Amino acid sequence: MVAPTSFFMHYGGHIRILAETRALQALGHEITIVTYYKGEDLPGLDIRRTARLPWRADYEVGSSRHKIAFDAYLAAKVWQVGRQTRPDIIHGHMHEGALIGGLLARWWRRPLVFDFQGSLTGEMIDHGFIRPAGVGYQLWRRIEWLAARLPQAVLVSSLRAAPLLQEQFGVPPARIHPLPDCADLAHFDPARFSAADKAAVRAQFGIPAGRPVVAYLGLLADYQGTPHLLHAAAQLKAAGEEVHFLVMGFPNEDQYLAMAVALGVEDRVTFTGRVDYEKHAPLYLSVGDIAVSPKLSATEGSGKVLNYMALGQPVVAFDTRVHREYLADLGVYVPRGDVAGLAEAIRALLHDPGRGWALGQQLRQRAIQLYSWTAAAQKIEAVYASLLAARGARPLAGNLREDLE
Repeated sequence: MVAPTSFFMHYGGHIRILAETRALQALGHEITIVTYYKGEDLPGLDIRRTARLPWRADYEVGSSRHKIAFDAYLAAKVWQVGRQTRPDIIHGHMHEGALIGGLLARWWRRPLVFDFQGSLTGEMIDHGFIRPAGVGYQLWRRIEWLAARLPQAVLVSSLRAAPLLQEQFGVPPARIHPLPDCADLAHFDPARFSAADKAAVRAQFGIPAGRPVVAYLGLLADYQGTPHLLHAAAQLKAAGEEVHFLVMGFPNEDQYLAMAVALGVEDRVTFTGRVDYEKHAPLYLSVGDIAVSPKLSATEGSGKVLNYMALGQPVVAFDTRVHREYLADLGVYVPRGDVAGLAEAIRALLHDPGRGWALGQQLRQRAIQLYSWTAAAQKIEAVYASLLAARGARPLAGNLREDLE
């Protein structure tokens, strides 16, 4: 697996990479993850890291010009690790992973699988890295087109991605395989946590006893709707609603804490900072009576919603196709960007806990039926098998010279 990120960190696409890897390992696959030099090592995972970039000790989450150098280092590391491990399949995550993996897959004559998690140019626009009418847009759009056309199979994390790949990038429908994000149903099982466990978390974060909690777990950024969430908290406080917001994630915690202070809701909002996905995320999230996903981006997935569903929580979300794909008619939807609507949807659930409980139970069942990583790994395995069969399943041991002859 080619992971052009600082794997592992406790958010977003990292969770998908981790979940896919562990589910495939359970089916007997041996996986090597090649990634940037930063990130957390996890037990049971074979992670190979690039060298440290000499002039850049740190880097931003998301789009950055420094990623070009990181990806050059990553390509060199993939080449080195590939010669050592002789992979049967190259599985590239995100567009950079598809580009790096694609060039080497052709050199080694190996199948390439692209794990598509959203539009490259769409994400760069969301992060403010390029403008739709800017000089660099067409260049990056061309790079995105190349990344989409290199692989023999594309795993798409949402159903809306299939028409995008077909219509905008000319990817043949036969190459596209739906593989929505899933939930770790055992990890995010509400039955794991007692009332005493939740009370201890409340005490840890200074949440008053008896006050309902609105929970958020994910990245903190404008395109994730963090400012909208804080403004909704201010409106609810002004309306006299007793509710607390538990905002879990990073980066930019100081920036948004300052915003909370300016809005006068620092007594109603707790920022936890980075939350360990394996140790603490399910317990902390279970404290929420309502979960929220105010994500504005129309191009990325929203895996956090699946964790909410697994925990049996009612979900208030901005109305996007990805949210509707996951939540169907069980979500509480708000027009995208509508702060007043967000506050009102939360208020309505606060005053109708029975409806919230019923929605949460149905969402848990929906997650069990449709969003299991075990079933997802079997789909990935079937894609691998079909690609290897198309190649004749020839033996893959040997050296590079033999491959080229």
